[in-house]
Amino acid sequence: MNAHDPAWTQHRLLASRRREFLGAPIHALTMVETLAIADEAMTLRRPLHHVVVNVAKLVNMRNNTELRDDVATADVINVDGIGVLWGARLCGVALPERVAGVDIMVNLLSLCANRGFRPFLLGAEQSVLDAVKMRLVRDHPGLVVAGMRNGYFKPEDEAGIVEAINASGADCLLVAMPTPSKERFLKRYRDELTPSFVMGVGGSFDVYGGKVARAPKLVQAAGLEWLFRVAQEPRRLWRRYYDTNTAYAALLCRELWGRRGRRKVDL
Repeated sequence: MNAHDPAWTQHRLLASRRREFLGAPIHALTMVETLAIADEAMTLRRPLHHVVVNVAKLVNMRNNTELRDDVATADVINVDGIGVLWGARLCGVALPERVAGVDIMVNLLSLCANRGFRPFLLGAEQSVLDAVKMRLVRDHPGLVVAGMRNGYFKPEDEAGIVEAINASGADCLLVAMPTPSKERFLKRYRDELTPSFVMGVGGSFDVYGGKVARAPKLVQAAGLEWLFRVAQEPRRLWRRYYDTNTAYAALLCRELWGRRGRRKVDL
């Protein structure tokens, strides 16, 4: 690399924007900057592994060293959850904005349509994938989808799936599987996968395909998107959000108290 190499410029940008909050690495990037990084990676055909961090993932990373390693070794780490954004700012970690995974995906699909890049969609139920395909035809008639595969497969199928993804000539790979499955899949095969930009998108296919409703903008801005999701699937989600939110609140209080104590010592 040299100072005039785009890869070196991007490396310096990411290094200068890397932060840490509650032990989790995070990049202080805007949506525009994140998309520019993805665009450059696909244009130059340079591998780039992207992940997002929300409250649940941040909490689970504390007790799951494999998940933490999967996240920490990614090239770009955005703040997905508004709770993480607010908490980080409260602790003095400067972050410009929330860059939600579903919004990155939607913008990335538009980028692919405009720039002629080919995405491969992996994950979710087949009916959801079919709905996503129909919406893409409406939203981006000129977009060429390199391939699609639902997320219901066995470990012994993974090698064949990786081979199919590579054979498709895809420029980017979107993996819609739950945490930690998507992180482990991407880390395990990142050196074998040929798409330049790879990212986990969680339940974003469900949202884009219309299976799950996205919270209104005002609800998102108020930090209550999690409550909107619980209202849609209370039996399945209430316990998960209760556990992670209370654990996160405890971690945040401990961090703030520790920072207060360190400031007193410094004085």
